[in-house]
Amino acid sequence: MQRNINELFGNKLTASDGDIGHVKDFYFDDQTWVVRYLIVNTGSWLSGRQVLLSPHAFGRLNRTGKNLSVALTRKQIEASPSIDSHKPVSRQFEIDYYRYYGWPPYWSGTAMWGLGGFPVVMLPSKDQALAQRKYHHRDDKHLQSMKAIKGYPIMATDGKVGSFSSFMLDEKSWAISAMVADTGKWYSDKELLIAPENLERIGYEESKVFVKLTKAGIRKAAETALSTAGV
Repeated sequence: MQRNINELFGNKLTASDGDIGHVKDFYFDDQTWVVRYLIVNTGSWLSGRQVLLSPHAFGRLNRTGKNLSVALTRKQIEASPSIDSHKPVSRQFEIDYYRYYGWPPYWSGTAMWGLGGFPVVMLPSKDQALAQRKYHHRDDKHLQSMKAIKGYPIMATDGKVGSFSSFMLDEKSWAISAMVADTGKWYSDKELLIAPENLERIGYEESKVFVKLTKAGIRKAAETALSTAGV
């Protein structure tokens, strides 16, 4: 099932033994187009400390109303590596983080989640752990904040078509299936979906999203995608 990520901002997060905070942001990979982390605002519980939750903590999204269930305890989350001193997210932080929870690292294989196409609970092998320590100590430049790019103008090859509003998310794999564009007057204030394969790049220095298609091409492709996604 596809879900507009905007629906999840501000949702309450509940561990197996109590509330842990609210959804503040999402970190996505702008090369593979997958959401890698959900950012939690823990409020007064951990004195405002921000916590990263991998999709492994959810598996498939389990949402009741505006509440998301997390398959962890409050104690596990409290003792997890802190992101506050590791900005941007470094690969060394991710190694420590994944080792702490015992999840298979997504960078250790060719599939979307390393060993498979979906986030699962599985302990990494000894060889995998050694490879992580030896080869991955850089910052992961492809992890980006979704909140930070909200409102970026979306540029076709022949002009602006709107601004970035959200992503459509596959609830099982956490893959980004489309970028949601707020078109304003250009397309009667309707939202259009742009598939990742049609995106040229996100220009962080220019604060713009560049698309490979013309305005007409975006409109034609988006109308097909909208009917498929049921948006």
